[in-house]
Amino acid sequence: MSKSLPLPAQPLRQKVPLSKPLRHARYRRLWTANLISNLGTWTQTFASAWLIASLAHSASTTTLVQTATYVPIFLFALFAGVVADAVNRPKFLFFCNLFMALCACTLAALVITGHASARPVLAITFCLGAGSAFMWPAWQASMSGLVDPDEVEAAATLNNLSYNVAAIVGPALGGVLFNWIGAGALFLVNAISFVALLGVYWAWWQERLPSTVTNTSFIDSLKAGVSCALGCSRYRNILVNVCTVFFATIAFAALLPIFVRDVLRMNSSVFGTLMGSLGAGAVIAAFILPSLRTRFDKTRLLAGALLVYGAMLVVMSFARSLLVLVPLIMLGGMAWSATVSTLNAAAQLSFPSHIRARTLSIYLFVMAAGYTVGSLVWGRLADQFGVQAAFAVAGSCVIVNAIALVTGKREKPL
Repeated sequence: MSKSLPLPAQPLRQKVPLSKPLRHARYRRLWTANLISNLGTWTQTFASAWLIASLAHSASTTTLVQTATYVPIFLFALFAGVVADAVNRPKFLFFCNLFMALCACTLAALVITGHASARPVLAITFCLGAGSAFMWPAWQASMSGLVDPDEVEAAATLNNLSYNVAAIVGPALGGVLFNWIGAGALFLVNAISFVALLGVYWAWWQERLPSTVTNTSFIDSLKAGVSCALGCSRYRNILVNVCTVFFATIAFAALLPIFVRDVLRMNSSVFGTLMGSLGAGAVIAAFILPSLRTRFDKTRLLAGALLVYGAMLVVMSFARSLLVLVPLIMLGGMAWSATVSTLNAAAQLSFPSHIRARTLSIYLFVMAAGYTVGSLVWGRLADQFGVQAAFAVAGSCVIVNAIALVTGKREKPL
């Protein structure tokens, strides 16, 4: 009886150093400028959420900050993706960021002059979200095009690192300064934070890159993008996961101000600390993820991250001590970093550069749909049954997503 030959071992994935994408000068300049801009964004995110929580009494109204941020992405992302694939991207990104800086200035002026109330703050938050809706497809397509294909995952992790370093400093700074200098000054910090990014885009724009404008009509371009995205079964699976995951995970950001105010009965500095804890965990994860990616396939890594994040939300439903909450949320931040960078890199690598912004806009459209509906659902659930119940249900939804991935109830998206 002959012995069967052993199957060849699967080659281990090569570890790409986290710093490798930074060897590209343009990526490095954009990453640095974006870090500064992210600091301003997180400062404003903190100030907007706590300002609305201070002005309003219901969870539903407070969660409208997240709704106002993501509804514009839902409305405009598909259009933005078509535009981003048809224009000079540096020029387009320059004007998107200029618009957002002017919105931040307007918000600062409203608060400083004493005219801020929930409605105008939410309206300008919507305008900032619209700027983000147009910026993100072009930004994502541009950044992934500045590095080699094998560096895209590392670049996605670096981009997430930039976002989350700012997520530590911005809320912590806001928590200390909110009661001292007020929300208006924090909104002004966000406006100023766009200066470096505007400078980088201006210099890139002045290089007079070849025009990417085509004669293809808007409708034809949109149809081509949607057809490519939805015609790919792997990408459809990514979109299903994005929608269900972000629907549940938005509960943390949407309900945290109410949790701090009504459950913990603490102040803005504690809100900033807990927001910063999520960012701190995500920063730690950035240095761990390259090694984890060589040991686990992407689907199992994603499922594990979702289990941890879902458990964080469930435990938050009954935890009251900061000694428990801070490390718990840091652990959740590590899981969140793994989730976002894994899904985002998978989306970026799915299609070639000439159609990437359009397909990424569909990713953003689905993400925003999940965020928008989730923030409304969790706000209403918190009003009816309490923040703790909303956290528990949202966490259970995240855990169900993880189980569906590992048990084969849902096709592997990655």
